[in-house]
Amino acid sequence: MARPCKQRFISAVPVVSGFRPNDTTVRRQLSATLMSDELETLRLADIEGLSQEEGAARMNVSRATFGRILERAHRTVADALVNGRPLQIGGGDVVQARHVLRHCRRCQRDWNIPRTTVSEFRCPRCH
Repeated sequence: MARPCKQRFISAVPVVSGFRPNDTTVRRQLSATLMSDELETLRLADIEGLSQEEGAARMNVSRATFGRILERAHRTVADALVNGRPLQIGGGDVVQARHVLRHCRRCQRDWNIPRTTVSEFRCPRCH
């Protein structure tokens, strides 16, 4: 039996629900779907420039899970761009969360973590 998926924390709901190719000569194709957690990993890693470790802490997932989500997101966006497919955004088991700044005394790093996980905070770097 597979382990149930943890809820992933995102900072904000996407402002758009999708994109479509501008070229009207392309016949209708099945759309590619970018889940909300995939969009959040793209935002954290590619726009904010966070490491996978820092992004994982913000989303309340492991670093390996963050890396897998990010890889899936890159593949989905690349498929939509290269093949001219419409891109739908949304869905998935996510929670919109406010973040709180926590400081680790051991490694002297600051971490933005979801408010709902403050009581169980463990530094992602030094534990």
